[in-house]
Amino acid sequence: MKQNKYDEDGFFANYSQMPRSIGGLDAAGEWREFRAMLPELTGKRVLDLGCGFGWHCRYAREHGASSVVGVDISANMLERARAMTIDPAIEYRQLAMEDIDFADGEFDVVLSSLAFHYIEDFADICRRAYRYLAPGGAFVFSVEHPVFTARAAQDWHYGADGERLHWPLDDYHEEGARQARFLDNDVVKYHRTVSTQLNALLAAGFAITELSELPPTPELLAAWKDEFRRPMFLLVASRKPVE
Repeated sequence: MKQNKYDEDGFFANYSQMPRSIGGLDAAGEWREFRAMLPELTGKRVLDLGCGFGWHCRYAREHGASSVVGVDISANMLERARAMTIDPAIEYRQLAMEDIDFADGEFDVVLSSLAFHYIEDFADICRRAYRYLAPGGAFVFSVEHPVFTARAAQDWHYGADGERLHWPLDDYHEEGARQARFLDNDVVKYHRTVSTQLNALLAAGFAITELSELPPTPELLAAWKDEFRRPMFLLVASRKPVE
């Protein structure tokens, strides 16, 4: 069964109070790195998987994309996205990522931000993205880092006085569902190793062009403090070869 936590009122209310939900892309710590991995967008047809409030969709149009389709399973997400968007070249569709169905070569860029760790079959998404991209098209995405998702607890090991001693890593090679806590709710996330994700891209036919584990900058260190004691995000850029 496809997960749709964002149409649960309590969860959506909590999500709406997150800094990135209020401040948009500039409030997302990984955005600067993710933005640098995106291709030139002028004249491009863009597909955003798990588009949420539509921040990336609007960014793409602001930077010259000819058209954008944003897909999300959540009616709440899309209601907010539509309310924030005044642009006939952006289309939002309520659809699970696992159910997308587009024409071969329909897009020049497929992107996704922090959504794929909610789906069970990542390899299938890679195959679909490859099929829907025109030759030379780019597939760029971010996910929670496997070091972060390996344990369901997704939390530090604390000392007697509540100090963060270390980030425990266990069951790394035991892939699959994790019953995690996020925004005070139970959420199912899917843990996959780094190699599993990269090999899924290669098996689909992509050439991997860039990887990032979000290296710390002075600004991020000031805002996130302990978060760089372990990787939190994995960002990947890949490309469909030109035939």
